[in-house]
Amino acid sequence: MAPFIAGWRNMVSRREGHALLVGSGLGLSGMAAGMAGTHGLWLALSGALLLLVWLLAANLLLAKQHLVVPAATPGAPDEAQIAHHLLLDASPTPLVLVAGRTVRTMNRAARRLFATDDRILPPPTTLFDRDATHLRHAGRNWRADRVEVGNRSVVALIDIESEERTAEARASAEMIQVLGHEMLNGLVPIVSLAECGIAAAEARDEDPALLAEILTTLARRAEGLRRFTEAYRELARLPPPLRLIVSVEDMLNDLARLFASRWPGVGLSIDIEPGLCVEIDRDQMNQACWALLQNAVEAIEHGGVSCGQVDIWASIANDVLTIEVRDNGPGIPPDRRHGIFRPFYTSKPSGSGIGLSLARQVMQAHGGTLTLISPSPAIFRAWVPKACTPSDSVFTDRI
Repeated sequence: MAPFIAGWRNMVSRREGHALLVGSGLGLSGMAAGMAGTHGLWLALSGALLLLVWLLAANLLLAKQHLVVPAATPGAPDEAQIAHHLLLDASPTPLVLVAGRTVRTMNRAARRLFATDDRILPPPTTLFDRDATHLRHAGRNWRADRVEVGNRSVVALIDIESEERTAEARASAEMIQVLGHEMLNGLVPIVSLAECGIAAAEARDEDPALLAEILTTLARRAEGLRRFTEAYRELARLPPPLRLIVSVEDMLNDLARLFASRWPGVGLSIDIEPGLCVEIDRDQMNQACWALLQNAVEAIEHGGVSCGQVDIWASIANDVLTIEVRDNGPGIPPDRRHGIFRPFYTSKPSGSGIGLSLARQVMQAHGGTLTLISPSPAIFRAWVPKACTPSDSVFTDRI
């Protein structure tokens, strides 16, 4: 190890000498060029610039020569190994090595967490269970991400509470930014209209109808801001789902009747197996499905499609309810796909921006989610786990 370190130090010393020499030359040449340019000495300026070019070329040549690393002494760690160990030790995620019934720390974060420099005594028994995914230690909950290496395991411990706090802070910051933007957009015209109303009241004799027109517009904008606030409160105060046995066929048929009365010019087809029943909150699921249907119709109308068509399909497999909604609109452009589930994000003139966000929140409250599986044609898929089968619903009704 000592010859390797000595050779490394000699190489570094030579590099430092070359760097100092080239750096001094570049600095002096730059000063000379600046002074020559200031005093109009064009010949001296040309010479200084040529010297700068020569020094830069020499520096590049020296850099290429220094890329050749001297051969390491047999048995000595190479640069890649040293860098690997340094990066591993600097990782903020605690890493431990499980070999047999022995657990050892692998980096600084693990040594700090378990207060040991090598072996963990006594080792948490959860680390020996290869199927375990969580660990409780030092008063915190950890997620154990395991990688098997032969008969040993490398376990990374992820602080779940820290992850949750980071996600909550990011979501709160994004929500505050959206709210601030929307509130300002609503308040600025209201303030401007109020000032115009004051001016019109002072000059009533000039145009008597102007004040009434301003106040009407002011009331309309204030009403729009009130609707936005109500929509935010509705989104933020979604109660926990009240799960009951619900016939999906009856629920979708009710939505179809409302759909036909609301949008008679748009076709709606429903594909569902008869007698399908699930355990869900019917009111919340109604609201989520209606939001998906409304989003589909708005996309059709905004895209100028003459013969609009919306298809909704539902099935259950392995106790998971799946609902898909498809429309024949123009699809979702690539630059807008990332924000479609963001609260109050909309690209439609009459859209509120809470429909898809609310629908996803309902699905997540049921333990599932809502995703966009195809941007063109637009297909949204919602799934809800732990749904009961038709036979379960019959048995429940009999009880």
